[in-house]
Amino acid sequence: MASVISLSAVTLVLGGARSGKSRYAEGLIETAAMHGTYCATAEPGDAEMAGRIAAHRARRQEVAGGDFWHTIEAPLDLSATIARHTAPGRPLLIDCLTLWLSNLLLADKNIETETRLLCAALGEAAAPVVLVANEVGLGLVPETPLGRRFRDAAGRLNQEIAALADHVVFVAAGLPLVLKEPG
Repeated sequence: MASVISLSAVTLVLGGARSGKSRYAEGLIETAAMHGTYCATAEPGDAEMAGRIAAHRARRQEVAGGDFWHTIEAPLDLSATIARHTAPGRPLLIDCLTLWLSNLLLADKNIETETRLLCAALGEAAAPVVLVANEVGLGLVPETPLGRRFRDAAGRLNQEIAALADHVVFVAAGLPLVLKEPG
């Protein structure tokens, strides 16, 4: 495997639902490091979501006999998770920012404050961080005020992380399109 140095300090992988963005982000770390930490932000609120989480876990277990990924669950406090769980030689994958944002909204947290804390933590991370997010602004305008608030907040969050990131990739139909390259 290659050295972890080949990963950018911050990489953002965007895409739509079922676009292949998580698999692509996992592959970035799997080809660059001997081990990775997987930060899952999803919470199994219903049986369908629990099934999605189980499928993601099963896919990670297939890598290196299940020894590659160390999984942590952090539905709300990403800045502390980055501080605690980044270490040289062990990149961190956060999957996904969009679910994290949803969790923050439902918990009535201050989105701007949490975003500032996240950006600061990314700047101080001890290892590369790859973040996955949904691009929700390509579809219909949401019907409800909460839906519009979420879509707008997701767009702002993606813009802030993309501005900070060294490397940004948009994934559609499993194919990566590089939007921003290091340097």
